[in-house]
Amino acid sequence: MKTKGLILVACVICFVLACRTSRQNTGVNVDKALSYCDTQVKRTLSQLRNAQGEIDYSMMPRNIMDSLDTWHCRKAAIDEWCGGFWSGILWYNYEYTQDTTIRNEAEQYTNALKFLSQTPAFDHDLGFLVFCSYGNGYRLTHNPEYKQVILDTADTLATLYRPKVGALLSWPRHVADYGGHNVIMDNMINLEMLFWAAKNGGNPYLADIAVSHADKTMKHHFQPNNMCAHVAVYDTLTGDFIKRVTHQGYADESMWARGQAWAIYGYTVVYRETRDAKYLDFAQKVTDVYLKDLPKDYIPYWDFHAPGIPEEPRDASAACVVASALLELSTYVPGEKGDEYRKAAVKMIGSLSSNKYQSGKSKPSFLLHSTGHWPNGSEIDASIIYADYYYIEALTRLKKLEEGRDLLI
Repeated sequence: MKTKGLILVACVICFVLACRTSRQNTGVNVDKALSYCDTQVKRTLSQLRNAQGEIDYSMMPRNIMDSLDTWHCRKAAIDEWCGGFWSGILWYNYEYTQDTTIRNEAEQYTNALKFLSQTPAFDHDLGFLVFCSYGNGYRLTHNPEYKQVILDTADTLATLYRPKVGALLSWPRHVADYGGHNVIMDNMINLEMLFWAAKNGGNPYLADIAVSHADKTMKHHFQPNNMCAHVAVYDTLTGDFIKRVTHQGYADESMWARGQAWAIYGYTVVYRETRDAKYLDFAQKVTDVYLKDLPKDYIPYWDFHAPGIPEEPRDASAACVVASALLELSTYVPGEKGDEYRKAAVKMIGSLSSNKYQSGKSKPSFLLHSTGHWPNGSEIDASIIYADYYYIEALTRLKKLEEGRDLLI
């Protein structure tokens, strides 16, 4: 018995040492990176104050172009899809620092988005707008008013669902432009709010909508090699699939980096919410095609098939989205494959946290070198708010993973 006890103690010691070694070998000083984010958040808040020290909470940071050092802000509106990321960043910053001043700012910016729950749907972006803001706020505070806003917004998003197609309409304003019911890959991210609402007092049918949308997207949005198109178009009357096209990628058949990132993140969430093995399998397939052709630093070019590589712009925002998703996906995939995904995420975060990609003292953003809409010549090689959002989310998740905590709580 004494020998067995000693063996047990030895096993426990080995396990603890292994965990510590794992933390030390990640190559990322997570606390340093999160402290850096805190510094940049405070710089941004200072910059957003007017001469009287006041902040217009309806104006949301959107981007900083390469030649500038101040945030370009846009008014929170139904057609400003990035309006929820800044308050989401503030909630993640509060989660790390427990700074009540940051919490107050997060509350103010979040409250400025309440109108979205009371307005007819403009397009699919309600998940980005409300779940990144109110979703993180409710996760950390359990404020019942936040919960109601999420539930109301989920109901609004559901009005874009067309049973004949089996998917949410992404851009109602572009039906004529694309010749039918358009579904964009970005829409996969908004399904998380529908799943959450179905589990937290909303209509259970919301989860059915999310599953139907995920299935339809999986069936028609991808090429045989598992690369996704940006847009899939369906006949509005019959629901029949018509075509795959790009909007922000290089070509209809190329792999737009952020589109593939949305797919990786989206199907990881769908697996989490359904525990259906087909989604776990598919999440791995869309991940593997993304990972196999990355540059050495694991930060993709804006499109994997852009003709001017290696001189093409990078897209740090895509790397942030994928890094955050892979940390979660790694917890669902056993053995070496899960380890591979975690190590890939850590490598991405390590590169993003280097001097090459962090803004440092040059700008109050977290990161440089994101590409918004290359075909439109918009936000090229810029600091963009959603890159910062998914970067701090990835850092928060990595810290929790290292500490053995649940990534999502």
